[in-house]
Amino acid sequence: MPLTITPETARFQQDVKLGRVLVVEDEELIRETIALALTEEGYEVFTAEDGRKGLEFLSSRTGESSHGEAVVFDLIILDLMLPYVNGLDLCRLIRHEGDSVPILMLSAKGTETDRVVGLEVGADDYLTKPFGMRELIARCRALLRRHRRSQLQTQESTLRFHEIVLYPQECRVTIRGEEVNLSPKEFRILELFMSHPRRVWSREQLIERIWGPTLWETAKRSMFTFAGCAKS
Repeated sequence: MPLTITPETARFQQDVKLGRVLVVEDEELIRETIALALTEEGYEVFTAEDGRKGLEFLSSRTGESSHGEAVVFDLIILDLMLPYVNGLDLCRLIRHEGDSVPILMLSAKGTETDRVVGLEVGADDYLTKPFGMRELIARCRALLRRHRRSQLQTQESTLRFHEIVLYPQECRVTIRGEEVNLSPKEFRILELFMSHPRRVWSREQLIERIWGPTLWETAKRSMFTFAGCAKS
């Protein structure tokens, strides 16, 4: 039975931009049913029938959207028991590459141990077969909301000054896209400057903010060294 667009779904589509979903499932009926349900909800859906095909989608980005552009997935629905490359290994590979895309793992194995293993290798949620399409869609919505909220928080906390980008939560800095190695004190000084770009700081204020009042003499020597390196 085709899923109808409920008032709740309509409000959700207004609040959250629906994204692209990759469904990696070897059972054709389940794969096509999920794809149909998500498509009717407004998602752009791509399917893979085994782990190797799913890995090709993710590693080479050979897929194209309906507009002909390279695919970046917003959500992956991943079956646990897949031919060639199983769901656990595929999930590990995705996380090893540093990809934080939300992953919903599907499996007929519903024991606590199976669920824990799936979550520990990097899945964000675990759904046991058989399941209803309404529950699957609700879980997809929840995963996308959490992920987008996290992305917004990261973007809001990022500091930028020309080609310098500072990520406070990750304690890293890039210049023209290249990562720069800074000591903890150097990072805190740069963060302070970028957080207050128009403020003029005295040496005493900087030392008190970064080192604390008890490390005055040591901090003065370090400050002179840092200033000399910055000038060079």
